[in-house]
Amino acid sequence: MSTLKIAIQKSGRLNEDSIQILKDAGISIDNGIDQLKAEASNFPLEVLYLRNSDIPQYLIDGVVDIAIVGDNLLVEKGGNIEVIQKLGFSKCKVSVAVPKAFDYKSVKDLDGMRIATSYPKTVLDFFNSKGVTVDIHQISGSVEIAPNIGLADAIVDIVSSGSTLFKNNLKEVEVIFKSEAVLAVSPKVSPESQKIIDTLKFRIESVLRARKSKYILMNVPNDKIEAVGKILPVLRSLTVLPLAQEGWSSVHSVIDKDTFWDVIDQLKEAGAEGILICPIEKMVL
Repeated sequence: MSTLKIAIQKSGRLNEDSIQILKDAGISIDNGIDQLKAEASNFPLEVLYLRNSDIPQYLIDGVVDIAIVGDNLLVEKGGNIEVIQKLGFSKCKVSVAVPKAFDYKSVKDLDGMRIATSYPKTVLDFFNSKGVTVDIHQISGSVEIAPNIGLADAIVDIVSSGSTLFKNNLKEVEVIFKSEAVLAVSPKVSPESQKIIDTLKFRIESVLRARKSKYILMNVPNDKIEAVGKILPVLRSLTVLPLAQEGWSSVHSVIDKDTFWDVIDQLKEAGAEGILICPIEKMVL
């Protein structure tokens, strides 16, 4: 069997989250300090630790089969790279920001102005779509300082919390697109490697479903089970087990973690008692 080559960022939060999702998918990786390459001990996978900005080209060239990379980089450099799974972490926005004193009303206000960015293609595509001409100054780091030193009138950069913009006396005025970490595949991947990718994707999907869900158990009067069943977003049907107390049952199901407080209120009103919420490690459908 061939070995699948996967690229991930060599350091930072994206690196940590990438390693974690692979471990949660049951893949054991012996990654030591300052390693540039590591093999999984229980899965045909080799991890290459690369600079984030270089990963799209490695995919295009077929040097790696698959990568965990920010969607923003694929928009900028990805060409025909296919995204097969959004991963739900490293979320950010690619945004236009201007000095706080700028009386900004619309994107037309930036016509003819200087824009500092690490994403020249993204910027050009965005402003062209708006019929606005800008002078792009491409810089590789510390984009947010550009207006303060007179290099640019505005910037386009990734924004997470907005604290960096605030510290540099900038304000976000346009969101070009929202980004997150994704699983991306090389256009040159072999059929044999594709089979391994399908297995890996299946495992990661199971991990992501589990992260979004909670296991819920509750005691429900038998005459209220039907009402409770209408509230719960079950996988196929409720699991109902009779309790020692006559007329009552233990009801089990899965619930979305982002909405479970609202659902719990509805369950209590429907007659449920003794509600327990438990984490789910994996969820295979």
